[in-house]
Amino acid sequence: MTDTEPTVFLVDDDHAVRDALELLLESAAFKTASFENATAFLNTYTQNQAGCLVLDIRMPDMSGMELQDVLTAKGITLPIIFLTGHGNVPMSARAFRTGAVDFMEKPFDESALLERIGEAIQLDRINRETVAKREHARARLTTLTPREQQVMLLVVTGKVNKEIAAELNLSHRTVEIHRSRVMEKTGTQSLTRLIELAIASGLYQLD
Repeated sequence: MTDTEPTVFLVDDDHAVRDALELLLESAAFKTASFENATAFLNTYTQNQAGCLVLDIRMPDMSGMELQDVLTAKGITLPIIFLTGHGNVPMSARAFRTGAVDFMEKPFDESALLERIGEAIQLDRINRETVAKREHARARLTTLTPREQQVMLLVVTGKVNKEIAAELNLSHRTVEIHRSRVMEKTGTQSLTRLIELAIASGLYQLD
């Protein structure tokens, strides 16, 4: 279950920067949690916590880039806004390539940062809703037998019962029974709804 109120997680080894960011974000009614290093953040953060991460690039022990790599390896897609006083083109390119939503140099424009944080939180909300829909859709599809899943995937690609029967070496009547069971088990009332479910599950994509 995801925490309902999003949090802006601040990770920066500079105490003064953390304090300034906390004051700025609290003045804009953002919930915040700050950490002096990447390890402290990793020891506290759980994947169900919604929000975004405002992350310093250069820190002792573990850099911001290294923390991003750890989160990626764990499958954590929390949107990241990098802050740095030592930015360069290769560094920013790498950050964006690995999923950062922005790369801002210090001193940063406060209004721009608040705007980007709002966008990052919205992106996180959309990502979590997509994942939740996919998991729900896949749970509904797990009720299908392997043969019913085969039939379903052929149905959503637009093949008619006669074509499915020929491809799977089944009788027309058997395909009709499998198709009926697919609709019943998934709770879909039409081909359109079945296609939507297959897309939401990630098992099928429109060309």
